[in-house]
Amino acid sequence: MLVITRREGEEVVIGDPSNPIGVVRIASIKGDRVRIAFEFPREVPVHRREVAEQIILDAKNDTSKEEVVVVVTRPGDDAETRSNESTNGRHPRTTAGRHADAANRPH
Repeated sequence: MLVITRREGEEVVIGDPSNPIGVVRIASIKGDRVRIAFEFPREVPVHRREVAEQIILDAKNDTSKEEVVVVVTRPGDDAETRSNESTNGRHPRTTAGRHADAANRPH
């Protein structure tokens, strides 16, 4: 782990200095609060630790859950009608897109 001291407005360059991956800048310091600005390409995920841990936990839970299908039958329905409505007429829900979207949003 690298530990450095920076003052307000000073920056840290991440990666090759001639073509950096990103830049971290100390935006402001007020009392015990430090605001940090991250300048990275949108495709590079940047998360607070608690958000990153939640994404990991959600991904683990999503892979361990089995899909539950609810079949509703009504008087007069035949087997063919029931098989076509096994997801109640809707597409099965997925959460994979939610994580991808979260990774691209600034936190």
